[in-house]
Amino acid sequence: MTEHKAGTRLDKLLAEAIPLLSRTRLKALIEDGRVVLGEAPAREPARRVKAGQVFTVTVPRSRPAVPKPQAIPLDVVYEDGDLIVIDKPAGMVVHPAPGNPDGTLVNALLDHCQGSLSGIGGVTRPGIVHRLDKGTSGLMVAAKNDVAHRGLAEQFAEHSLERAYYALLWGVPSPSRGEVTGNIGRHPVNRKKMAVVSRGGKRARTRYHLIESLGGAASLTECRLDTGRTHQIRVHMAFRGHPVVGDPLYGGGVRSRLKGAAADAVMTYLTRNNNQALHAYLIGFNHPRTGKRLKFETPISRGIKDLIVLFTRNRVK
Repeated sequence: MTEHKAGTRLDKLLAEAIPLLSRTRLKALIEDGRVVLGEAPAREPARRVKAGQVFTVTVPRSRPAVPKPQAIPLDVVYEDGDLIVIDKPAGMVVHPAPGNPDGTLVNALLDHCQGSLSGIGGVTRPGIVHRLDKGTSGLMVAAKNDVAHRGLAEQFAEHSLERAYYALLWGVPSPSRGEVTGNIGRHPVNRKKMAVVSRGGKRARTRYHLIESLGGAASLTECRLDTGRTHQIRVHMAFRGHPVVGDPLYGGGVRSRLKGAAADAVMTYLTRNNNQALHAYLIGFNHPRTGKRLKFETPISRGIKDLIVLFTRNRVK
């Protein structure tokens, strides 16, 4: 440890040195005795480090738990022997992961489908061909068998699926119709975020068109994916200066866009709900067994409707 870091808390120092691990995760490792100074465990996250000290961190290999069926209500839009289309609510995680071991869409599907889900996605992601972020609502398709999984996965890889979203954005995009391009890769500083990068990353293109301006402070916009990158709409629209309303990762610095009573009303709602105003309202694909074209739409989400009312009622300018 270099001299200028002397006096720093151990958990803070490690979080800066190992950005792939969160400070909470590192704190748990410290308390579990997996951070060692010399030969002795350093079990106090708040201890102040000294110049010249060398700490060794051991991260145990993760062992994914096999998810169990849970009787969680699902909004089923379509279902047959090969696949199921559901309207996922905002706030639901798609598959088990650290911090979300159960209560996920996978747990609900295992119960609803009585175990008839494709195993290609692995033990923690049976049937999952694609995903929506926790805070994003809308249509998803899951595979009940390996034939359906492979057929749907090929269409995702070829970008032949049709996917469209309602997005409530800060500000009003100009021109009112266009596209955003730019490779998307891991953020160079915050490893939990994605970003438009000048080198590396994966090609991405989002097409959009303005549906309605809400007094200038926000707008309802349709976004269509020509590619499917992690956080693509959220990253691309924030890159253009119009982050998704309520986005906890990419929507910072938006308080200045609001004035008066509107500011309090909208910010109170966003704090209470903590989900980005993004809804996957349309999905279209060829049935992996019959080849028939299927297309499904769902109405705009209740969360976005509520926000539109708040913006309109308070005449945000």
